[in-house]
Amino acid sequence: MSFHHPPSAVPHSPILKWLGQVDYEPTWRAMQAFTDSRDAQSDDQIWFLEHPPVFTLGLNAAREHVLAPGTIPVVQIDRGGQVTYHGPGQLVVYPLLNVKRLGLGVRELVMALENAVIQWVATRNVVAEGRRDAPGIYVEGRKLASIGLRIRRGCSYHGLAFNIAMDLGPFLRINPCGYQGLQVVDLKSLGIETDVASVAKGLAPHLLHALNCATDPRWIE
Repeated sequence: MSFHHPPSAVPHSPILKWLGQVDYEPTWRAMQAFTDSRDAQSDDQIWFLEHPPVFTLGLNAAREHVLAPGTIPVVQIDRGGQVTYHGPGQLVVYPLLNVKRLGLGVRELVMALENAVIQWVATRNVVAEGRRDAPGIYVEGRKLASIGLRIRRGCSYHGLAFNIAMDLGPFLRINPCGYQGLQVVDLKSLGIETDVASVAKGLAPHLLHALNCATDPRWIE
């Protein structure tokens, strides 16, 4: 299904897609292809998904922050930031946005992603915060979500990794985001029992609001 707008129109809200669990590299290539093929009138999209276990290294990441990957693949990619881990039980959100059209800088987009998570966890009585020195969302100093973005042709891809209910062990095999000894937490460890798909549905309106978009989610499968 596709949506078309006259040249003068700006889409009122991004199309939201739930992709389920999908392999990392084909999804990354699909983000690149989407970004390269879109034009000034193309709808924005936000993809919600989870990945099988994988470590990813940002453009300027130091390989020594990968301490003991074992059998988990390590993929060098084109986002900012250092090394992080993706795996089942983690909600990954990829905002494929024409940031120039939305009037957003990189910092504003990072803060929108942070604020959406902070607002959602507040509905579950959890106090979280962002940090300017290390983008992401933290609860009592432990990292609940990571952010790494790429802007190309005025459009964003990559995005947010939000720990829901996962095996946190692989984070011990890296220096998360390049910080030795950084502790990582998920919602389950905070006493919140939920699943990735449910959080995706609940987070979406907060994210649209943080992006100053209309908050009537348009989901397509």
